[in-house]
Amino acid sequence: MKYVILIYGNPESRAIWDNLPADERARGLEDYQRLDEDLADSGELVVSEALADHAQTRRLVVRDGQKTTTDGPFAEAKELLAGFYLVDVENIDRAVEIAWRVPEARLGLVEVRPVMTLNDFLQ
Repeated sequence: MKYVILIYGNPESRAIWDNLPADERARGLEDYQRLDEDLADSGELVVSEALADHAQTRRLVVRDGQKTTTDGPFAEAKELLAGFYLVDVENIDRAVEIAWRVPEARLGLVEVRPVMTLNDFLQ
């Protein structure tokens, strides 16, 4: 079954990252690289991506048939989506086990959600 591991960030977590010594930031990036490699080797990784700064987001809205595009994230929130992993694993327990390896999990900024298929909607 597929699960998405959502990685969030906020100004506080960004400040923590920015203020880490260079060697600790390098270790964090190595943690991500190792996780990517381990999941690729196990066949569980579908894709992982970091997202660009939320200020580069474009929001699309249709009101009364009129299309509007605005700058900025979709919703105002304390935490903004920073990246994700899409994994194909046996169960949610395995997805959670993987999610604990994401460095932001130590800050409480990771979420695991099952992915629905079109068939899930048709049933």
